[in-house]
Amino acid sequence: MENNKVEVIIVGAGPAGASAAITLARAGKKVLLADRADNAGDKNVFGGTIYAKQTAEIYPNFWKTAPVERAVTEQKIFMLTDCDSVQFGYKYASKASYKAFTVKRANWDRWCVEQAQKEGAYFAPKTLVKELLIENGKVVGIQTEFEKFYSDIVIIADGVNSLLAKQIGLRNEIKDKDVSLSVKEVIEIPKENLQDRFNIDDEDGCACKILGGPLKDIMALGFMCTNKNSIALGYSVSIDELKKHNIKPYELLEELKEHPTIASYIKGGKTIEYSSHLIPEGGYNCIPKVYDNRVLVAGDAAMFVNNIHFEGTNLAMLSGKLAAETAIEALNLSDCSASVLCSYYKKLEDSILIKDLRTHKNTIDVIRKNIHTLTSLYPELACDFFDLLTAADEIPKRAKYRKFLSKFIKSRGITASIPFVFLAMEKCFKK
Repeated sequence: MENNKVEVIIVGAGPAGASAAITLARAGKKVLLADRADNAGDKNVFGGTIYAKQTAEIYPNFWKTAPVERAVTEQKIFMLTDCDSVQFGYKYASKASYKAFTVKRANWDRWCVEQAQKEGAYFAPKTLVKELLIENGKVVGIQTEFEKFYSDIVIIADGVNSLLAKQIGLRNEIKDKDVSLSVKEVIEIPKENLQDRFNIDDEDGCACKILGGPLKDIMALGFMCTNKNSIALGYSVSIDELKKHNIKPYELLEELKEHPTIASYIKGGKTIEYSSHLIPEGGYNCIPKVYDNRVLVAGDAAMFVNNIHFEGTNLAMLSGKLAAETAIEALNLSDCSASVLCSYYKKLEDSILIKDLRTHKNTIDVIRKNIHTLTSLYPELACDFFDLLTAADEIPKRAKYRKFLSKFIKSRGITASIPFVFLAMEKCFKK
């Protein structure tokens, strides 16, 4: 690296940073990828699933060489009460085109950075970026603990807190309601036991979302997915909910592990990893300005997480790719000003990233107002309904249907219950 000068510096070697680095390197640009960890991925945490389409656009046929754990062939949702559960899901009939894979972030992130290095990117681990270098009001590089590095463009991908984006006024302090804490354990399970419990084959995997149970009445959603010889189990909970209910994150995870349904999947397992990480979940309404003169922002630093669909890693990779493509255009024009780099946001708007975030921009507020209904009432009603269908005792079925329908109407209100009432009337009241 001549005179500590490159064309682009990327801060953060997570999915956004790595995808930006490999895109730039493939275009023949001189790029420095800096990360404070000893190895890429050491400080990163997520639920465990990457989506194939966006990933393959950056790393073609990645599943052939990347350290993927299992191909996700089944998606499930668990609705828990205090003791019981209703489970439903979707199993892919064809394995011809996998939609998602489970991975371990440390292994995955290292592999992604290695691919960028093979294309010519320079990787600098153990590099703590203290601040952006500013000259004449413009970003010209980075200041690390030991030296300065210069570039024409800096791509900020330094995570949810993004001190660098805050430094230059692109980000404000994040509010408690717009950030969640994700807590996860990786539990080692003998491969045969794991596959029997999830009813999957040797290379197949299952990804589950968990609603209710210990997570009822709070802004929290659980997740569980299968690796080769382990299960990733955890949840994400809003920071303001942690404070409001005085929740101790590890204790809540223990409660989830002890629920009868969850316990049956992890029985006899050994915890081999515990981790936690902040996740930006403010969505579309919290997206900051993502470009300025000689600077772009990508990944969690730009609040690019679709928490309704548990999507973050794929959006990070997509934003890194689009940031890199914008940087390439600017470098080819020898103009790295905001008037050129603003095309980055247009690219984001044309992609699924902004379109999906805009679709769900008010969804979290709706969920907050109905959190009891979604996490407590619906699981309880679902369990009651299936108990009614499967129980054989001295109580007449008509009386059971009437009792259930009455409870449903009282809990939901008559207006919201009308469609269900029409469907159930014939069975409940037919003579």
